This record gives sequence, structure tokens and C-alpha cells, in this order.
Amino acid sequence: MSNFKNYRIGFYGVEASFSHEALLKYFGNEVDTLSCAEFKDVFDALNDDHIKYGVVPIENSSTGGILEVYDLMRDYGFYIVGEKCIKINHNLLGIKGTKIDDIDEVYSHSQAFLQSKKFLIEHQDWKLIPYFSTARSAKYISEVKLKNKACIASEKAGELYELDMIKSNINYNKNNYTRFIVIGKEEIDCENKDKISIVFTLDHKVGTLFNILSYFKENNLNLIKIESRPIVDKPWQYFFYVDFNGNFMNEDTKIAMEGIKNNCKYFRMLGNYKSDF
Repeated sequence: MSNFKNYRIGFYGVEASFSHEALLKYFGNEVDTLSCAEFKDVFDALNDDHIKYGVVPIENSSTGGILEVYDLMRDYGFYIVGEKCIKINHNLLGIKGTKIDDIDEVYSHSQAFLQSKKFLIEHQDWKLIPYFSTARSAKYISEVKLKNKACIASEKAGELYELDMIKSNINYNKNNYTRFIVIGKEEIDCENKDKISIVFTLDHKVGTLFNILSYFKENNLNLIKIESRPIVDKPWQYFFYVDFNGNFMNEDTKIAMEGIKNNCKYFRMLGNYKSDF
């Protein structure tokens, strides 16, 4: 993408969070940034023009989609303009001198608990306390300065907040990646766009989803992911979020999109952008 020095970029979490790492790897180190405590805060900041782009996680290779972010993408009507995949290594951290036998409370984001569940099963006497983010958990542990409290966070967060590494790489999947999306109010032009994200709804009838998916096969488009989210007040009906390889300027992609739009109750393009994997 182009030069971003004059833009402010929002992200979920605090400095040394995985979202912050994704932001720096995508935009570089010289951009102005805005830390946001909640996913929705990133979307609100973009909606109110406090930032030009936002960076939020949308799925993890171990635990799947982050459903709140899917819902926010639909509710706010923003576009995915890019993505960055970050390898996630979770570590058990505590203040200087903390030993594993000292611990009875562990703070972290709920996703980190899920991704570290095999390690945590071995310590069922610990109280797991969900917190805003992994990096904010590290910040909190550095402030309370109690050896009975630990956190699960990145090595960078441990370095920033001067915490000891009690146990490294506790996530059960050693190829644990999180995909972060870059969101904006408008689509942007960039070279080599090769990934498209869409969302749609269908009539609650036999064969409707099968018919939609046939457009991908007929036009030689590789379907990467499909995620469903319930429609409020319409039991057993869903929004379908789909990622696939394609460029909207290609004829096969245009034909497929036209067919899909014509057979959906609701359709929206979420973005055509360059994939990171």
C-alpha cells in the first residue's frame, strides 16, 4: 500500500499486543496509532473519522472465527482493505521471581485461554480470569506486583512490562496463527488483489446454499472459508460470510458475483484485497 505517515491507524489492545504487531508489520513503524480497548471501539473510531484504518483480529487457526468482529463488519458497513497473519505464541508471565507454584490466578483474553487449554488443564486449581487483551493482562500483572497472579501474553508484552517468562509456548498448536484484517470506510486500489470477502443471506429453502456454492465451482474460484452467523429474530436463518480467491476485475469473478447477487435476499461485498497467505 501507499505511504501512511499522515494517517492514524486504530488497533484492538495496547502496545505489544498481537494486533499492534500486525499493525506495525502491515503499515510500518512510523504511523500514528490509536489503542482501543474493545473491538467496537475500533469501529466507532473509524466511523467518527478519528482513524483512517483499523486493525482487528478476525480468525485464529486453532479456535476459528471471532464472531463479534464478523457481526461488526456487517453492522458498520466497512470494507476489508488488507490482511496480515501473525504467528501466535502464548507464554505464562509473572512479576520478577514468580514460580509456577506461586500462582493461583491467571489473567488473559478468552482466546488465549482457549488456545492454551491443554496446558491449563494441568493446572485446574488456577482461577482463569478473562481480561481485555493479552497485552493489557501483562500490563495489569506488572502493576499489581503479586506473585500469585500471572498472565498469558506474548514475549514482547513480557519484555515491555518487565515480566519473567515462567513457561514459554504454552499454546497447544505450535502452528498457531491469527489473521488480522485492515478495515476502512472505502475500498482502495492495490496491485495483485487475489482475495474477496462477501456476506449474504438466502431464502430458507432446500438447495439455496448449494445453488450459491455452485457458482464458485462453475467459474473455477477457490472457496477458502464459509462462516455462518444467526439472524436475530429469525430462528435457524443465517448470514453467510465467504472468503474466496479472486479479483473482481476478472471475468470469471464478475460472472460468479452477478449470479450470487441475483440469487440472494441480501448481498454485500466486504472487500477485494491482497491475501497474506
